Amino acid sequence: MTGGTSKTKVGALPETTAASPLVPVALTWLVWSLFAASVAALVGRLRLDGPWQVAGVLSVDGLTVLMWVVVTFFGGIVLSYSRRYMAGSSHETAFFLAAFGFTTLVMALVAADHVALFGLLWLAMGLTMATLIGTVSGWEQARAAASVARRYFLASSALLGVALTALWWTTGATTITGIAAAADGLGGPVWLVAAVALVLAAVIQSALVPFHGWLISSMTAPTPASALMHAGFVNAGGVLLLRFAPVVTVDATLMLAVVAVGAASALLGKLFKSVRPDVKSELGCSTVGQMGFMIMQAGLGFFGAAITHLILHGFYKAYQFLGAGGRVHRASPDGTSPAERGVDDAVVTIATGLAGGALFAALTGKGTSVDGGLLLVLFVVITTLHAARSAVQHASLPTAVRYGAVPAVFLPAIAVYALVYRAVSGVLSDLPVVAAPTELTALHGVVAAVFVGVYVAMELGVHERSGRLYVLLLNAGQPAPRTVLTDAEDYNEY
Repeated sequence: MTGGTSKTKVGALPETTAASPLVPVALTWLVWSLFAASVAALVGRLRLDGPWQVAGVLSVDGLTVLMWVVVTFFGGIVLSYSRRYMAGSSHETAFFLAAFGFTTLVMALVAADHVALFGLLWLAMGLTMATLIGTVSGWEQARAAASVARRYFLASSALLGVALTALWWTTGATTITGIAAAADGLGGPVWLVAAVALVLAAVIQSALVPFHGWLISSMTAPTPASALMHAGFVNAGGVLLLRFAPVVTVDATLMLAVVAVGAASALLGKLFKSVRPDVKSELGCSTVGQMGFMIMQAGLGFFGAAITHLILHGFYKAYQFLGAGGRVHRASPDGTSPAERGVDDAVVTIATGLAGGALFAALTGKGTSVDGGLLLVLFVVITTLHAARSAVQHASLPTAVRYGAVPAVFLPAIAVYALVYRAVSGVLSDLPVVAAPTELTALHGVVAAVFVGVYVAMELGVHERSGRLYVLLLNAGQPAPRTVLTDAEDYNEY
C-alpha cells in the first residue's frame, strides 16, 4: 500500500425536470390525477347512497374507494421519487410502466366483483410485482429474486383459484357479493377447503412465516419498488380476508388458527429483524412482523382494525424504504446500556403502555366486553410499550424531560390511531362484515399468554444470550442463495 487515497468523482444528481423521458413524466402526472379522482370518489361514496356497480362485474363500496385513495397516493409518491432514482437507467421506462400497471391493477382488484375477474387480477398483480423485483434484467441475482417471488405468487393465485371455485360450487354464485349473501348456509368440507385456501393465499401474499422467503429475497428490487411492495402489495392479504370475511368467520376454530398464525409471524418477524445486518432486510423482517399483527386483528374479527393497520403501516414503511439510504451510518457504542438506565424507565414505559391501552378502549369501545376486543387492546398496549421503551432508551434528552415527553408523544398518537380506526370502520360500514368479535376461549388465553411471554423475553434480551438461537434465526431469515449478491461488481448493470 502506498498510503495514498483515491476519490471517485460523482456528478450531481440529475434534476427531475431535466431531459425526463415522456413516459415517466406522463405516468407520474396520471397517477396523481387518479389520486385526485379517488379522493373525489371517496367523498361522493360517503355522501351518496345506493350501489355503484356494473352488475355482476364491478362493485364500488367503501373498501374500494378507500383503497383507491391509499394506493394512488403511494403510487404517486413512488413514481415522483423514481423520477430521480431511475434517471439514466436503461430500465427507466419499463419500471414506470410496471409501477403504473401495478397501481391500476390494484385499483381494479378492489373493485372487482366477479370471482373470475378477481382471480385474474390477483394473478396479474403478483406477476407485475415479480417484474418490478427483477427490474434490472441483466443482473443474475435480480432475475433469481423475481423467479422466487413469481413461484410464491403463482402458489397464492392457485390457492385463491381453488377457493373461488369451491365457493362457486357450493353457493352457485359467481360474484363476491353473491357469495357473501349465501355465507349463512356455508359449512362442510367444501367450505373448509375454500376457507383454508383463502387464508393460505392471504398469508403467502402478506409474507407471513413460513412463506416470508420471497420478501426477504426481494432486496434486489429498486428501492421505490420495495416501497411499493411493502406499503401496498403485502397488504393484499388483509384486503382478501375482509372481502371474504363472511366466509372465514363461519367457524371460530379457523379464526383462532388465523390468530395463532399471525401471532407466530409477529414474534418471528421481530426476532428475524434482530439478526439482520443490512437496512433493507431489517425493514423486510419488520414487515413480516407487522403483517402478522394485521392478520391477528383479522383473526380476532376486527377487519376494520386490520385495514387501519395496513394503511398506517403502508405510510410508515413507504417512508422508511424511501429514506433507507439515510439510515446507513457508522455507529459505535456510547457506553450506556439499557440496564443502566434504572427502574424509573420501566415504570414510565409500563405506565405509558397501560394508559395507551385504556385510551384506545375508551375511544373505540373495544375491550369493554369479554371478547376478542380484550386481545385487541392487549396488542395496543404491547405496541405502545415497545415504542415507549425504545424512546426512553434512545432519546437524547435530560431524564425529566424524557419521562415527560414519552407519554406526551405516545398518548396523542394512540388517540389519533383510535380516531383513524373509527373513521376507517365508518367508511367500511357498507361491507357485509367489518367487525365480528370472536368469543374468547381458553385457547385464546393460551395464545395470548405465550405471545406475551415470548415478547417480554425478547424485550429483556433473553434471545441474545443463545448462540444456537442466533444461528437458527439467521438461517431461517436468509434469502434464497441465488438472490444474494457476493460481488459488488455484479451490481453494475452497464
